[in-house]
Amino acid sequence: MQHHDSRGVRPGLFVVDKPAGMTSHDVVARIRKIVGTRKVGHAGTLDPMATGVLVIGVERATKILGHLTLDRKSYLATITLGAATTTDDAEGEPLGEAGACELAELTDERIDAAVAELTGDIEQVPSAVSAVKVDGVRSYARVRAGEQVDLPARPVTVYRFDRLALRREATGPDDASEPGTANRIELDVLVDCSSGTYVRALARDLGAALGVGGHLTALRRTAAGPFGLAEARTLDQLAERSEPAFGLDDVVARAFPLRSVDAATARAVRHGQRIPAAGYHGTYGIVDPDGRALALATDEGPRCTFQVVLAPA
Repeated sequence: MQHHDSRGVRPGLFVVDKPAGMTSHDVVARIRKIVGTRKVGHAGTLDPMATGVLVIGVERATKILGHLTLDRKSYLATITLGAATTTDDAEGEPLGEAGACELAELTDERIDAAVAELTGDIEQVPSAVSAVKVDGVRSYARVRAGEQVDLPARPVTVYRFDRLALRREATGPDDASEPGTANRIELDVLVDCSSGTYVRALARDLGAALGVGGHLTALRRTAAGPFGLAEARTLDQLAERSEPAFGLDDVVARAFPLRSVDAATARAVRHGQRIPAAGYHGTYGIVDPDGRALALATDEGPRCTFQVVLAPA
């Protein structure tokens, strides 16, 4: 049996392949029109320049967005070495450029060593134009208002930072004057990192470590937690067929440890009655004997506490 809400809209998650040039809020607005409900939210933003996986919840599935532990993200990115920018990406103003000689001295081995230094558990200063809040105001809003923002470093984990390709490219009017020289170096990289890691900041810090400046020129998120591009659909595809990639039962099964309860206990959960703890660590899903999602819960002492009750009484 499928869950359906009062409007006949099936609650669940859409995994959207976000196009470049749209904000995450723009995508939510499009999904509202496609599905025909205002109860739409997203789990974690993507910059307008970025493409790829954006997880969107519809109807009752919006209740669980804040509980999804999408704590590991994967990206394909292009980093340009040779110039830093005000925003750490291609949309910012350049902050000086390295000379062709400096870039010529940058060996592949030095670049790989600097990449290795930014892998593992590191302290990262978020980009000043990030969504980090400073005294309740988004950092990027303060920057746009002309403020100087200095954000504190915070611990993040970069599980993988792999160079996939390296291109040395000449740009500008003197392209042909010095064969073998480059005005910029482009790296295609794979980044697998903890939530809260800024790939823009990795590009900035890589350029700074090498003394030539660096910024992000392309970013594609390939996975957020257990949701990847294999399940993702473009907005045009969703306009043609607006079924969620995962119904409520599927989402809970995919994203949380499961606790299956008998029919009597399931009735108690539906009515919000507390039940004994199960000895689970963190948030888990409670499902009835048919695998239907009833609630998200955590154990507190001898009883479990419901974070969200998903099944109607």
